[in-house]
This record gives sequence, C-alpha cells and structure tokens, in this order.
Amino acid sequence: MKFSSFLFPEAASPDRDHAVIQESLAEAKLCDELGFDVVWLAEHHFDGNCAYVDPVSFAAALATCTSRIQIGFAVAQMSLHHPIRMAEQMSLIDNMTNGRLIVGLGRGTAYNIYDYQGYGLDPAEAQDRLIEAEEIMIRSWTEENLEYRGRFWDLKLPRLRPTPFTKPHPFILRAASGEESMVELARQGRPFMMNVQSLDVTRARLDLYRRTMQEAGFDAAHIARCMEDVWVWRNVYVARTDAEAEQIAVPAFQAQQEQRARMRNRFAEEQGVRMKHEAAPAARTKTEHALFAGSPETVAARLQQIADLGVGGVILQFRLGPMSWADTERSIRLFAEKVAPAVRKRSTT
Repeated sequence: MKFSSFLFPEAASPDRDHAVIQESLAEAKLCDELGFDVVWLAEHHFDGNCAYVDPVSFAAALATCTSRIQIGFAVAQMSLHHPIRMAEQMSLIDNMTNGRLIVGLGRGTAYNIYDYQGYGLDPAEAQDRLIEAEEIMIRSWTEENLEYRGRFWDLKLPRLRPTPFTKPHPFILRAASGEESMVELARQGRPFMMNVQSLDVTRARLDLYRRTMQEAGFDAAHIARCMEDVWVWRNVYVARTDAEAEQIAVPAFQAQQEQRARMRNRFAEEQGVRMKHEAAPAARTKTEHALFAGSPETVAARLQQIADLGVGGVILQFRLGPMSWADTERSIRLFAEKVAPAVRKRSTT
C-alpha cells in the first residue's frame, strides 16, 4: 500500500499565510526525503482553510524543490478552471517533474458557496463543467487542430504546447465523494479517490466498486489495476504513546472542523444561502472514523485495516488545523520510521 501526505494547511488569520505556506513547502520536501509516494494538494478559496489556495502554482513550486515524490491534486476544482489553460499548466508541470504528476479532478466544493461566488459561477453547473473540461483537456493533449463546441466552451487551437512528457497524457484521477459518482467511475473502469468514511462504509463501497466493474465487463486484471490506483483519505497523528497523540491531535482535529465551518456559517447568516449538499459526511467530522491518532503500533494497526481492504494507497493529512509545524514534523518522521515499515512488512508476509 502506498502512503502519501495531504497538504491541506490551515492559516486561520491572514498574518499566518506566509509562515504556513513556507512550512508547507518544508513538509513536501520532508516527505520527498522520507520516501512518501505522493504529496497531494487541495484547492479552497477565500477562507484560509488551504493557505496556498492555488494547487497549480504550488505544484509548480514543488516541482522545483522535490526530486522523487509524485505531485497530485486532491482535487483541482475544475469548475473554477479554463480547461485549455489547465491543460497547458498540467503539461508544463508534467515536463518539469519528468512525469511525476497526478491530475486529480473534481467538480468543485460541495460545501463552500463563496468559492463559486468569488469566481462568478453557478454551483449547479459544477458537475457538467467538470465533465466537459476533462474531455477538452484530454483531446487537447492528444489531438492537433482541435475544434470543440460545447455548453460552456467554444474552442479552436492548432496544437497545445508544451506537449505532455507522459504519453499520451498525464494520469487523470477523479474524486468520488458519493456512492453514485463512484459507481459511474466503476462503470467506466476508472480508479477514484474516496473521501473520509467509516471503515464499514469504505469496505462496502469498495465491494460495490469491484462488483460494478465486473458487471460492466472488466476482467480481473483490469479491476486489480484500478484498485492499485484507488486512494482513501484519513487524518493521522503519530506520537510515542496513545495518550500523547490524543492530547495533541484531538483538540487540533476538533478545531479544524470548527474552522472549516466558520466561514460558510457566516455566509449563511449574512446571505441566507447554503449549498444544497453542504453537510459533510458524518464520518469526516468524527474522530473515531476520521482520525488515526496514537503510538506507531496503534496507527499501524488502524492502517492495516485499510490495507486489508485492498486499496492502493492512503491519503494522510498530518497537519490538523492549528497544529504547529514542530508537532507535524515529529509525527511525519515517526510515521516514516515506524508505521510505514510495519504496515509494508505485514502486507508482504
């Protein structure tokens, strides 16, 4: 099973922006040095819940200060991006990293209406924009003299440059926050990223995912390849003891949930508007499901339960809310030194 770091750093006030951005660069470099497989980048706007805001710009920065780790998006909010501009940027970063890019795409936030308001977009269009944008990006990477007429974009271009380093194009991975979108990806024979869910829900969805692909006619080899590229998200904190980990991580996790809701609640009070699907999955806000906090042995045991489900990798958010960089760094080092080797050893025996 692959292990990765999810850079989703909070800067609760503007005067923290610079420090947290610099610390996020340090986290990515540390994970590169320690042998993590991927560093994932988020995209959220206007509220400080993701300090660097723009994953494309930040990915380009990481391309120059890392050498081995893959750089992925979890996810780029495609309703906010022009597909040709995005395709150019992805192709450039793919060249800069010699193919270390994972283009993780999603429709856009299901929680924060101000992300759409700030860009002057209707959130009801987000899913359709994602589907159209993905098609345009793939065609622009693989076709010359592209002409496209769609609902949102009418385009004509001779050839996209630079051409991708990865042939025929960078690897694309979709997020599936709900069961319905996961089933649709299974019917297409595509891997996916799953958000935080309970172990039981994760197991049930993966069983449904495999079964749907089988019913759609995909053979065992294809299903196995897809499972290698399925990722699930969990928050994690490793300390010397369970008590120490819980003392640091639980208050930080709870503060993180409060911060992430603060701006949307303020907008709801001021404007009287909320997103249709604003409520986060219950598991995402509950420590018993979302947070693996404990000693190396405890965290390894929790992760082994995920490994036993057959997923390809875990997206691990180490820095939780107002947690300090010093605490985060200690957790990451303990994970790399104690937890990852234990899980990998058991998985190969």
